Amino acid sequence: MNKIFNQIPPLLRNKYILAVAVFAVWMVFFDDRDIITTHFRYKKELNDLKHSKMYYEEKIAETRAELDKLQNDPLLLEKYARERYRMKRDDEDLYIIGESKTH
Repeated sequence: MNKIFNQIPPLLRNKYILAVAVFAVWMVFFDDRDIITTHFRYKKELNDLKHSKMYYEEKIAETRAELDKLQNDPLLLEKYARERYRMKRDDEDLYIIGESKTH
């Protein structure tokens, strides 16, 4: 056993260097914030968030444009209320015809 121990270079037998090497291997491969996870998963997550941001910015722009139209055109506001919220005038009857859901 002593013969095998003497074949190991003195640098690798140093307990401090061995502890730093084990710590480095742990941090690079096994930790929750290891290099592989940080490099690939977080970049993918960042790209997904950027796509979501673009989607929601487009939706906000569409909603603002629709709001601007509704605020400036009373006929369009009435049409929107009738179609979206099924509002009606007092002297009207409203009939809702739905599509049949057959599979």
